[in-house]
Amino acid sequence: MEEVILEVMEEVMVEVMEEALVEMQFMLLFSRQGKLRLQKWYVPISDTQKKKIAREVIQMVLARKPKMCSFLEWRDLKIVYKRYASLYFCCAVEDQENELITLEIIHRYVELLDKYFGSVCELDIIFNFEKAYYILDEFILGGEAQETSKKNVLKAIEQADMLQEEAETPRSVLEEIGLT
Repeated sequence: MEEVILEVMEEVMVEVMEEALVEMQFMLLFSRQGKLRLQKWYVPISDTQKKKIAREVIQMVLARKPKMCSFLEWRDLKIVYKRYASLYFCCAVEDQENELITLEIIHRYVELLDKYFGSVCELDIIFNFEKAYYILDEFILGGEAQETSKKNVLKAIEQADMLQEEAETPRSVLEEIGLT
């Protein structure tokens, strides 16, 4: 019974997320100590500006109390963030965008990381940052959620992992030149 309810909830969330596309400006993942672990920018900004913005946003979010709202206005953008264990997941969206959909996108990304890594932690992001970026790119492209189904995203990641394993498998010289 629970599985049926979860499947129905998943389908409803997929429909809601597909209808309400949110255009993200950037996504930052950082620790409670303010260490930037992952950053993805969907608008062209210089590296010095990126560093300045990241520093400013991280300081603002870390200064907030745990019981405070997860949305704040900053410049002409809205910052939406959520803390999971020792990591903050933070997105910047246009002022008129829906904060709740943005929170759902953050949660969906965390769910994808959890499924892939099996209870994701900060060390998974640090030591497998390329996978974390790949999962994000499968889910969000150009600042918009491209695939809202967790199953489809995880299937694409699994296929990419299999292709990578095949490419890394040592082959004999005869196989290399196509004689076997």
